[in-house]
Amino acid sequence: MAEQYDLIVLGSGPGGYVAAIRASQLGLKVAIVERELLGGICLNWGCIPTKALLRSAEVLHNMKHAAAYGLAADNIRADLDAVVKRSRGVAKQLNQGVTHLMKKNKITVHMGEGKLLAPGKLEVTGDKGTETLTAKHVIIATGARARDLPFAKADGKRVWTYRHAMTPFELPTKLLVIGSGAIGIEFASFYNDMGAQVTLVEMMDRVVPVEDADVSAFLEKSLAKQGMTIMTGAGVEKIDVTATGIKAAIKGKDGKVTAADFSHVIVAVGIVPNTENIGLEALGIKAERGIVAIDDYGRTNVKGIWAIGDVTPGPWLAHKASHEGVIAAESIASELGNKDVHPHAMDRRNIPGCTYCHPQIASVGLTEAKAKEAGYTVKVGNFPFIGNGKAIALGEPEGFVKTVFDAKTGELLGAHMIGAEVTELIQGYVVGKTLETTEAELMATVFPHPTLSEMMHESVLAAYGKALHI
Repeated sequence: MAEQYDLIVLGSGPGGYVAAIRASQLGLKVAIVERELLGGICLNWGCIPTKALLRSAEVLHNMKHAAAYGLAADNIRADLDAVVKRSRGVAKQLNQGVTHLMKKNKITVHMGEGKLLAPGKLEVTGDKGTETLTAKHVIIATGARARDLPFAKADGKRVWTYRHAMTPFELPTKLLVIGSGAIGIEFASFYNDMGAQVTLVEMMDRVVPVEDADVSAFLEKSLAKQGMTIMTGAGVEKIDVTATGIKAAIKGKDGKVTAADFSHVIVAVGIVPNTENIGLEALGIKAERGIVAIDDYGRTNVKGIWAIGDVTPGPWLAHKASHEGVIAAESIASELGNKDVHPHAMDRRNIPGCTYCHPQIASVGLTEAKAKEAGYTVKVGNFPFIGNGKAIALGEPEGFVKTVFDAKTGELLGAHMIGAEVTELIQGYVVGKTLETTEAELMATVFPHPTLSEMMHESVLAAYGKALHI
């Protein structure tokens, strides 16, 4: 007879394995089902190994500019194989860490393809054959994969997705990147620093279109200054693969179509949820274009079935998936009688976004335009990196910090940054938003000197005409 669990988690990415751990901490009997590698895409093929690649590119960039720091470094070059090897080693180390966490928290791991047969009933097909698992609750956390263009199917040779770009067999000489979301921008930045000639094509009227317009404008100028060709309001209409590269037909914002040759192309035009063939339709689970409908706690319309992460509405970010995993696990424990846990609903307004290009981008909350669209009268503060002593000492004077407040109440509506280490700085604003802070508390906060974080303080002061260093 199949073993009965309190919870089965289908998928072991940053949402799934965190949900399993939290449920185990709350005393539930938990199993996790994974078809490939513990840790999912983020840990093995996404967030973590890409940051390892980008770190190598950052070090290379700094070495090439050693003279600016009074240092001498000659014959600088990149060893692509060694860079990729380091990245894969980082991913392997963290994969082993998740394996350890499963054992530590007494979570049973079933390797194989999982499919829902009924509420609380899951069939797993793997190396050991087929087994049926049962549980009181199931969390769907199967993640997503890269979206293909119909005329540019990834082949791993000339047409790449992020997975191919992460383990390149050769360094592109002339690279086309389609899409300027986080994935496209990060790989464009990496390969540009590694020496490739990069052209970035974005169909919207600006790069990183979900970010504040001021951030987009600053980034586009910075990338162009670094040698990239940026084409916004443009689209790739056709790609022909040859033995030596690709030929792309690109329609510019003027409507003219031009042909250009590249050695490789990276397609970064979004993701597709991994919700096919897992039993959604048979159980009547509501989904639109593969995105599962949930409430603010992760419940689907079918009792006992939950969903988190990239199979649910965005933003599609690892930290959002992890937080949803905790919320769902605590909600399940509460339903099973745990009176000491008090789950809170997900507030998407307080989810930060980080892009690890050069320069980095980070944001939380409403952009200035979105705040105005929502009917707010706003106060906006902007403080440049060039006005910060630490930024100048680091040799990183490019960038700014922007804050958006409700002029009537002082509520912090959003924060937007571009520049060195802003992906670390943004959490200060995230904490502030979560605590429902106003400008008064932020102004009264003592920021350490000399730090980049002082720019956050100055940006708040600037919104109210009180900036000290500009």
